[in-house]
Amino acid sequence: MARIAALIVALFASASALAPTRRNFLGKVAGAVTGASVAAPALADTDYAGLPYLGGSSKIDINNANIRVYAKLPGMYPGAAGKIASNGPYKSVSDVYNIKGLKDAEKAAIKKYESRFITLEPAPMYVIDRMNNGLYR
Repeated sequence: MARIAALIVALFASASALAPTRRNFLGKVAGAVTGASVAAPALADTDYAGLPYLGGSSKIDINNANIRVYAKLPGMYPGAAGKIASNGPYKSVSDVYNIKGLKDAEKAAIKKYESRFITLEPAPMYVIDRMNNGLYR
């Protein structure tokens, strides 16, 4: 970015000594260089097929859903939910019963809602936010 700024400064500095028509041309070139250096939009996957399972439906993807999604399920949050979100990825829902330190009450809560859980392929853009999605109220 510093090189582009230096190029623009050099173009404008040399353009002042040149004829008006040449100055206009160099101004347009500098504008084109500046426009080309603007950051491109992120190429995020906005059509993620698992989006409904991150808390917007009755099913919850245990590989990608944020810990706060489990707050809708009495007995799951924060204990069992924290352990599910902190571990994984899971190949099947039954894998959650293998979490070390899972208490009997947490296992019972998981069993109660087991039919609502699914396992989709972990998506890096959502896995990173399982414990803390940065939304504070």
